[in-house]
Amino acid sequence: MKDFRKLKVWEKSHRLTLAVYKATATCPREELYGLTSQIRRSCASIPANIAEGCCRGGDAEFARFLQIAMGSASECEYHLLLAHDLGYLGDSDHMQLSKEVTEIKQMLASLIQRLKADS
Repeated sequence: MKDFRKLKVWEKSHRLTLAVYKATATCPREELYGLTSQIRRSCASIPANIAEGCCRGGDAEFARFLQIAMGSASECEYHLLLAHDLGYLGDSDHMQLSKEVTEIKQMLASLIQRLKADS
């Protein structure tokens, strides 16, 4: 069993989740159970799936959970864009958070490739 806390991609995605919670704290109250919730859940799903995959049977199953984390990252990326376009997220927050999501997606892709090459 791997310790997910030692993975840089988990650490980075956890920090992103904390930043997303902070950035969405000022979203309109009527969006609390709508877009704000969607952004937060999709973002938190990234490190959660990495953590879950770490304790699974082997590299193939771990790679499958990393793919799910990749899907959550893409979902989060879109929700951040939507929040920005609706005026709920400022330019600088949107640019920084989107940059971090892109970096996490690259890290996930690299880790998935490495796992597939090793099997």
